[in-house]
Amino acid sequence: MEFRHIIETVGEFVDFAGVAVMVVGALISIPLALRGHQPRRLPAGAEKLTLYRSYRQLLGRSILLGLELLVAADIIRTVAVTPTFESVGVLAVIVLIRTFLSFSLELEITGRWPWQKESREARDPAGAAAE
Repeated sequence: MEFRHIIETVGEFVDFAGVAVMVVGALISIPLALRGHQPRRLPAGAEKLTLYRSYRQLLGRSILLGLELLVAADIIRTVAVTPTFESVGVLAVIVLIRTFLSFSLELEITGRWPWQKESREARDPAGAAAE
């Protein structure tokens, strides 16, 4: 078995894992949302999530993880197998699109951009109220 074939197989496996994470996450999110799943730390003064909002957040997290795996698979295949300027350019476009999707999902799930720090009240509601 040659190196190129091994890398292609690894890339396909990581692709499969990314899709599987999204599908399984979507299926598991349904019963969790129906049972009233709530995030561990809600922002201060925030109401409990509705069924729809809870399912959306759970689904968003599984899509986010799946996207990360799909990006990893693309990088593995493109850089290790066919490192031409054209394939690297296509990879760059794919990574940009998926990164934009990831940021959008993160904003939707948490209400803040990935680079923004979590508010003090959200990290430690008991400690903030005691001050």
